[in-house]
Amino acid sequence: MSLGDDHQSSGGYGGTGQTRTRLPDGDADGYGTPRRGGRSSSRSLVTVVGVVVLLIAAIAFANRGGGDSDASGEAADKPKTSATAPTGTTPVQSGFAHDEQGAQSAAANYAVALGSDGMFDKARRHEIVDTVYAPDVAASRQSDLDVAYSSPEFLANIGLDKNGRAPAGQTFVSRVIPVGTKTTASGADKATVEVWYTSLFGLSGGNSTNPVTESWYTTTYQLTWVNNDWKVTDFQQKDGPVPVGRDQRASTADDMTKAVEEYGGFTYAR
Repeated sequence: MSLGDDHQSSGGYGGTGQTRTRLPDGDADGYGTPRRGGRSSSRSLVTVVGVVVLLIAAIAFANRGGGDSDASGEAADKPKTSATAPTGTTPVQSGFAHDEQGAQSAAANYAVALGSDGMFDKARRHEIVDTVYAPDVAASRQSDLDVAYSSPEFLANIGLDKNGRAPAGQTFVSRVIPVGTKTTASGADKATVEVWYTSLFGLSGGNSTNPVTESWYTTTYQLTWVNNDWKVTDFQQKDGPVPVGRDQRASTADDMTKAVEEYGGFTYAR
């Protein structure tokens, strides 16, 4: 299983390979609550996961959303993606390019996968970890993550049941949106890549006590070239850089739920 690729060569570790992703601004978390007031709660929950299991902030990888439309306009107008599922065709099955550009693509895609709602489902989590991590560290990561993501306390704190499911009438949102990547060190079979991203995390729905909020992080990945692909061996996460929020009115619970259900996440990030 792979997370998609964008095999753009940078000339053998040359060039900047910067991404250009434009994101909407905002300063409110959702449903009439000021964003900055709710952000600390969301950030603290995500930090718990990051500290306990050495994982990035929680945010749709393994789902294969969307569907083929028929020739009618009616079918084309109705979204067919499931909540937080990636849109598009089946992810590319080959690995990432063996150069700086490929390392950055791998890091960005791994950030999306490790921060997806798929991490809250055991089978999907195992698939993600086996895909992302180098074979010699995947087993230990798998064990740590199984313990963390089955913790009743953690799941209760974020509003999910013991199986990682959202309450009836609510939608669980966990997405990472990469803003840019930067290579800070590289060699023939090693690379260190920083991924700057924003994350959406919470429950959308009229009765949600944990509305969807945004946070900003930078995660530094240590990658190694193994089995003809880039794999993660370790990482470090830090807050920010955090942009200044604009004076935008928060969307209603209904609007947020509709957006999550109709706008599928990306199959690949770069």
